[in-house]
Amino acid sequence: MYITQIADLRCGAGAMPTLAVDMAGPVKTEAVVLRSIRYGEADRILHVYTPHRGRVSAIAKGVRRARSRFGGRLEPFFRLRLELHEGRGELLTVTGAHTIDGHPRLREDAGALDAAARACDAVGRLFETSEPHPGVFNLLCRQLALLDARAAGATRAGALQFRLKLLLAAGLAPHLGACAHCGEREHLVGFSGAAGGVVCGACEAGSFPLGEDAHGFMTEALGRALAETPEAPERALGQVERAISETLEHHAHLRLMPAGGRAG
Repeated sequence: MYITQIADLRCGAGAMPTLAVDMAGPVKTEAVVLRSIRYGEADRILHVYTPHRGRVSAIAKGVRRARSRFGGRLEPFFRLRLELHEGRGELLTVTGAHTIDGHPRLREDAGALDAAARACDAVGRLFETSEPHPGVFNLLCRQLALLDARAAGATRAGALQFRLKLLLAAGLAPHLGACAHCGEREHLVGFSGAAGGVVCGACEAGSFPLGEDAHGFMTEALGRALAETPEAPERALGQVERAISETLEHHAHLRLMPAGGRAG
């Protein structure tokens, strides 16, 4: 069912990002900065997402000093080529950073900046381990690049499409082609987070009503590339967001921030 979305999971440059060496010592990897936290007088703790090491935490020493060699490169949403040192502790140490894409236009629009923050938060929480997910890394890079290109064009529909693709990458994509309980392909009237998808009239107990617009949006959003976000009424988008939220609560025991963004 979901074919064209695979393009969003591939590296935009046409080649896989640099592979990190999974052992103590020097590590080189591409990364997106998810979050940056002040630490001590001049340091920062970074949460970054990498293609081959999943989410990584690292300390950037002296980065807040005026003459830091890192400059402003270790800010959230930057796509970087990082050089790290891995010791015995949980935190790696940043020893070098080179900008691949700083997404400068994101910082000129509050809506785009908020959408980027919510996208990074969703990735960091849903994929919080060191398990490698190159496709998720590429999906996040694609989303940030689109938000940067569109600037003031961040929408709720785009944010929900991104989250649906994250569910797909996590193995939690909702069943949309038939009733998740009995397999009936007609009279699909509700959505059940516990069942993990749409349900028919005979199995709708415990579900909430799901309109045709919402059902159609989810199907199209999963089948299209991120750059081709389908449209849907605000009421339908509310049902889609509820479907995503209930799926995550039941199967990942996770609750994300609201998708945000203006109506699509």
